Amino acid sequence: MMKKINGLLVMLAFVMVFASCSDDDDEVELQGNWIDLGSFEGVPRSDAVAFTVGNYAYVGTGYDGYEDERLNDFWRYDAEKDFWTQVKSLPASARNGAVAFGTSTKGFITTGYDGEFKLKDTWEYDPESNEWTQKSDFGGTGRYGSVAFSIDDKGYVGTGYDGNILKDFWQYDPIMDSWEQIVSIGGKKRRDASTFVINNKAYVCMGSDNGEYLEDLWQYDPLENSWLQKRKIGKDANTDESYDDDYEMTGINGVAFSINGLGYLATGGPGYPNNHVWEYDPVLDLWEQRTSHEGSPRYEAVAFTIDNKPYVLTGRSSSYYMDDVWTFDPDATQDDND
Repeated sequence: MMKKINGLLVMLAFVMVFASCSDDDDEVELQGNWIDLGSFEGVPRSDAVAFTVGNYAYVGTGYDGYEDERLNDFWRYDAEKDFWTQVKSLPASARNGAVAFGTSTKGFITTGYDGEFKLKDTWEYDPESNEWTQKSDFGGTGRYGSVAFSIDDKGYVGTGYDGNILKDFWQYDPIMDSWEQIVSIGGKKRRDASTFVINNKAYVCMGSDNGEYLEDLWQYDPLENSWLQKRKIGKDANTDESYDDDYEMTGINGVAFSINGLGYLATGGPGYPNNHVWEYDPVLDLWEQRTSHEGSPRYEAVAFTIDNKPYVLTGRSSSYYMDDVWTFDPDATQDDND
């Protein structure tokens, strides 16, 4: 009897080891490595804005949850030295939920919420003089939770919330200091969406409308002034068996950036913040999951790129507000010791 029991134990042990090896084999090691840099030197915050001009990035405004106040300070980031310098504060209402974009020589901020009013004032920042100049008001209604991007030194602002959820889009010409309404994004209205630019075409996705997390992805061509719907990003939105349709990237208040001709979505989430990272190939119109952001899961972070290198910083998770700064190398192997 003892021999039979021992034999059974050996067989069970073999099955457990085999199952363990099979589980390990099923786990896919995601590509990409996040590196923790020096902290942002302003107060921790969420819902701020960021833009780049030349080799510097500028981060400002937002909400300080610890002091329960909105902010109007701005900081310049030197990526080469990993160093922050405070610059002149925005000479206007402190705000969160604004948007910003940069051109080759100037930075711009518009819209937002100051705790009482939904804003539409527009301000231009000149890095050479460290001065702000008020420009023509945003052409649409005052709002927050919009998206913004720049293409060929023109700014684009759209969607958001003005008391109602919106889908309109506007183009800003810095030379003429004028706003012109362009064709609205396709699909549903949305707020708290994400956007990135690849090869002079913009991509907008995520966000919510009527309590629904949206699954569509839209590409904007400024030469045609038209939007083209691309493959949906929802977990169960696709049925083509020729690719992995198990996407889990819908949500709100994430960040987006583009490097090396590819787009990236990070953080944000549906109902709770996560740290997922997805890479978009515009040629294949396909997404691939990459190594998750190694900081705390968060909403309302900001992102920018300098010299084709991305940076993700600030944000909030529940009542905790962040001041950490991370960069990402999509071609490196994940390393917990960075």
